[in-house]
Formats: sequence, C-alpha cells, structure tokens
Amino acid sequence: MSSVTATAHQVASGALAWLHAHHERGALPPGAASPDLADPDSQYKPLGEHALVGSLVLREAVSGTAEQRMARELVDFVWGQFRGGDLLYERTLRHTLITDALELYGSFARAGHRHGAFEQLLRHTTALASLRAAEMLPNRRLAVANAARLVGVDDGADWSALIRRTWLGGCPEPWAIDWMTAYHVTHAVFHITDWGARPGDLPPDIGRYLADWLPVWADVWAEAEQWDLFCELLIVGACLEEPWCDPGAWAALAAVQHGDGLVPRDGEPVDDDPGQRFLDHQHPVIVAAVAGCLTVSRTLDGTRARTA
Repeated sequence: MSSVTATAHQVASGALAWLHAHHERGALPPGAASPDLADPDSQYKPLGEHALVGSLVLREAVSGTAEQRMARELVDFVWGQFRGGDLLYERTLRHTLITDALELYGSFARAGHRHGAFEQLLRHTTALASLRAAEMLPNRRLAVANAARLVGVDDGADWSALIRRTWLGGCPEPWAIDWMTAYHVTHAVFHITDWGARPGDLPPDIGRYLADWLPVWADVWAEAEQWDLFCELLIVGACLEEPWCDPGAWAALAAVQHGDGLVPRDGEPVDDDPGQRFLDHQHPVIVAAVAGCLTVSRTLDGTRARTA
C-alpha cells in the first residue's frame, strides 16, 4: 500500500465515522419534509450529500466492513428522511423546472433505492422542451444529465456540447480562475466522470489541461487554507484518467483533520459547540470522505497515478 493510499484511507475513514456519528443532526425538522422547500440548500441539499458519499463508498467497495455498514446506514437514513422517495416525486410533480430532486435521486439509484412512480414521472419531465430550455449554469446542466444517466432516463443530453459550454470546456487561461469558478470546474468534472467512474469521458485536451494546472490550483487553495475547495480538487485528481494523487497534498489534508474525523472548512477557528461544528463543517467532511474513497480506489485498481 502506497503512502498516498494509506493517508487517503485514514482521512476517508475518519471523515465517514464523523458523518455517521453526527448524521442525525442533519435530520429535517418536523414538518419540513415538504415538496415546497423555501430554502433547499439549508438542510435538503446537505442531506442529499450524505447520501452521495454513502453511495460512492458502497460503489467503490474498497473500505472495510464497518465503513460499508456506515455508508449504507447514511444512505438509508436520508432515504427515510425523503419519505422513501415520495418527497422527491412530489417536488418534481409540483415544480417541473426544478431539477434538484432528480439530481439527488441519482445517489439513491446508485445505491439501489428506486421509486417507480418517480422514474415514470422523470421519463415525462426530462423530455419536455421547457425543461431542456430552462436556464441553469452549464455545470448544473451536466449534473442533471449525469443523474438522468444514473437513473436510466434518456434526457437527450449532448454531452460534448454540454462540456464545451462550461468554463473548463474552453481550457481558458488558468491564472484567471477564481474561487467560485474553481468550484464550477470541480463539479463539471464530477458529473462528466460520474465521480470517477468514467474517467475516459473527459475529453483528452481537458484531461491534459487539468493534469497541468490542478497541482497549481491545489497549492494555491492549500496556502489559503480553503480546505473545502482543496478537498474538491483532490476529488478531481482522482477522476482523471491518469489520477493525480500527490503525497504532499494528502499529507496537508491529514494534518488539518481533527482527531474525531472533522475536516475544517477553512483556517478559521472551529467552534466548540457540536451543533455549530456540524453546520459549519459537514460539507468539507463529506468531500474529504469522497476524495479519500476515490483516491484509495484509483490507487488500488492498478491504474498508474501521478504522485508528483
């Protein structure tokens, strides 16, 4: 086992254990499981991200029995919070142009949870001209296309065209990237490759561009102590056809991880209150768990990884 594999496994195991220990803090408040969500980013979307990490740990199957059990329990917990998929179905039924329910459902489909009525509805809504014309960020359009691909719904996506509409698709001046654009870059890669399952789907010129500039961007945001974004860049590294898995980058992440598995969002002090800690840092812990899981998988599957 390489040093990168061992460090990534350590980070991922600690992060997954922290998420599992605290996941009930993310439960929807009583009466909040409504299809008419005023603020889906407050709890609905973070809950879905718990299912995402669980589904990826289950898919990669490179962790131990305890981690597999925790991953399954995370997915099942969120599925229960979403009323066995009924919440996602009702949200799409009432709000045709809002795609977050489909995007979240992709993780459940990956983990084996299916909702027949919802999938029947999706076969109708994804074919609507109004949905295809709906205005959304290009990387978000990729998220919808990937979720449809996971579910088995034909949404008519032209993947090549969708990729080239993103900032990353043009391989632009790498020094011009900013914080938000970097997040858009990471998510474009996540969805093109289905979180590392399809690394060959990255066009070769984009793969070369990322191989050249990903290490530079990671250095920049490590120096700025933006650990949430840094973890997402490590996920991108694991999604490349020739993975970028740098020992120094992984050592830097392991050094900031707390003993209980928490990974801080940034260089600011971490609040002592357990509830506030969860609210502030659940996302970097999620992406650290994903980054570690995918890195372990890619470094163990016989694929030559770039470690410098």
